[in-house]
Amino acid sequence: MIAITRLGKSFADRTLFEDVSMNLNRGSRYGLVGANGAGKTTLLKILTGDEPASEGTVSIPAAARVGVLRQDRFLDGTVSILDTAMRGDERAWALLQEREALLRGSHPDPTRAAELEEQLGAVDGYTLEARAGAVLVGLGIAAGEHRNALSTLSGGFQLRVLLAQVLVGGPDALFLDEPTNHLDILSIRWLEKFLAAYRGCAVVISHDQRFLDRMATHILDVDYGTVTLYTGNYSAFVQQKTLVHEQQEREAARAEAEIAAKRAFVERFGAKATKARQAQSRLKQIERIEVTEVAETTRRAPRFRFEMERPSGRDVLTLDGLTKSYGPKAVLKGVTLQIRRGEKVAVIGANGLGKSTLLKIVMGRLAPDAGTSTWGYEARPGYFAQDHKEVLTDHDATPLRVLTDVRPMASNTEVRSMLGHMLFSGSDVEKRVAALSGGEAARLVFATIVAQRPNVLVLDEPTNHLDLESIEALVTALKAYEGTVIFVSHDRWFVSELATRVIEVTAAGLRDVQGTYDDYLAQCGDDHLDSEAVAQKARTEARAQKAAEAAPVKSKSELYAEEKKRKNYLASLPAKRDKVLAQIEKLEARKREIEALWGAEGFFDRTPADEQKRLADEEGALPAQIEKLLAEWEALETEIANG
Repeated sequence: MIAITRLGKSFADRTLFEDVSMNLNRGSRYGLVGANGAGKTTLLKILTGDEPASEGTVSIPAAARVGVLRQDRFLDGTVSILDTAMRGDERAWALLQEREALLRGSHPDPTRAAELEEQLGAVDGYTLEARAGAVLVGLGIAAGEHRNALSTLSGGFQLRVLLAQVLVGGPDALFLDEPTNHLDILSIRWLEKFLAAYRGCAVVISHDQRFLDRMATHILDVDYGTVTLYTGNYSAFVQQKTLVHEQQEREAARAEAEIAAKRAFVERFGAKATKARQAQSRLKQIERIEVTEVAETTRRAPRFRFEMERPSGRDVLTLDGLTKSYGPKAVLKGVTLQIRRGEKVAVIGANGLGKSTLLKIVMGRLAPDAGTSTWGYEARPGYFAQDHKEVLTDHDATPLRVLTDVRPMASNTEVRSMLGHMLFSGSDVEKRVAALSGGEAARLVFATIVAQRPNVLVLDEPTNHLDLESIEALVTALKAYEGTVIFVSHDRWFVSELATRVIEVTAAGLRDVQGTYDDYLAQCGDDHLDSEAVAQKARTEARAQKAAEAAPVKSKSELYAEEKKRKNYLASLPAKRDKVLAQIEKLEARKREIEALWGAEGFFDRTPADEQKRLADEEGALPAQIEKLLAEWEALETEIANG
């Protein structure tokens, strides 16, 4: 379907990737992953023809229809939502528009009308409105809104219409850059199912691990200055990549150990005339050993570390009868709940029902129409806003100044160190806030939160602009955090890893589950968010239980005995090595002794023929015995070096 040949891309003296050759096939869905700045979006733009490659070619059949999600594409706000989506199928849309114009005319051409009917049938044009409507509903835009002007939707929902337009087009090749960014959990689940049924070739950039697990049949990894193709979903890719990297490290270590052992031989025996030939042979062998350099990954993760100035009281937050409306639309109705110290509360649900509104009210950035929100004793919240401009208000400031304002008593070195933990180094600390990328702005907001040392974290979509490594690092830090976490997220992996309590915001009110995301899914019954999660979890647990039952369980005393045996073995190696060396020296002394006999005056006259034959046989066998012992000695040296 898509042929990539010797592809490379460089900017000035920086190479993103080079010598990339592979075929992307119809019926396969490729998750495109890599660190922020590694070149994922650049590669996608090269594939779609939006950016030239520095070298190599990308070949897509001329007749293939290509669908690209371009988030900066202009949308006409006066056009209806439905018509905007329908325009994705350009052929069917053009034919429908021509037919409509023909029917409105005073003298319609019956011949052309008949041709249009036939052509519409051939391109499935009669179902275009129904197809577009189904995609819009799947992406969370209710059927009752489809005839409204596009401008009536928020920016995030307009991007959903843009995604719908791409999907409705029925492309042969589909390229999506972060399609889940403005989707809620329900819409992401729908998109997963849509892509699972898609029969073309899809390339999708995403930082949502569960989405990649459910959607991808292959992973394209942009790292080490190239692009590597892995078969399987994201979890399989992580395992494969880890194994490959570990194997490379082991191979490099083995080669280094082999070189060290041979060098030790040369150093020990190189000065001996009898070993000069063998020492030279070892040197030549060293020259032939290839030590593959383990490439350095472009992946870097920030070092999140959330600490509290002091703990809060037991009751952290109390909401009583909170109500909020935007005009005639009520988003929160009589919300009452209490959050206690140490809880990690996930607030989930469809977009537009008030999740972010709830957090803004809690943080005092928005007033409720009714009810109260009260922080408990000594509660000190730190806030991560979905729109970073809410927190980073001075667009001309630099990261260095932003953090200095938060920690005015800290030294310049301390502030730079804190920024370094968030991957700001060198001139990065002097960039204007307005010039920061989404990922950089997110990391700067987290740096301010770390510096504040709050005992409550209020996080609104914290993973939106983070790469996979940063999300994993954030989860690890939040798990270790001893304070309270209240967070909104559509990333199901993030929620499942972190939540100890799940609150779903629904049109009918709140569903409050005291437990993990899996507990929440089990309680839902119909499992409308993730239809296979519970079953998959049960299958995984059953396999683990079966494996555990099949495997013999070792007692502590058995484990201790095994470890003691291993240590005793390692301790015995130097003595074994010395013993082998003694045997080598003994055999070499015997070899010299026999050689001296051959040169002794009158040896052949006084020595019987059978004794001469025995000595000749013994001398002939000695080199092989010595060589075997030398190999054993080298192996022992390697084992001692590796510990």
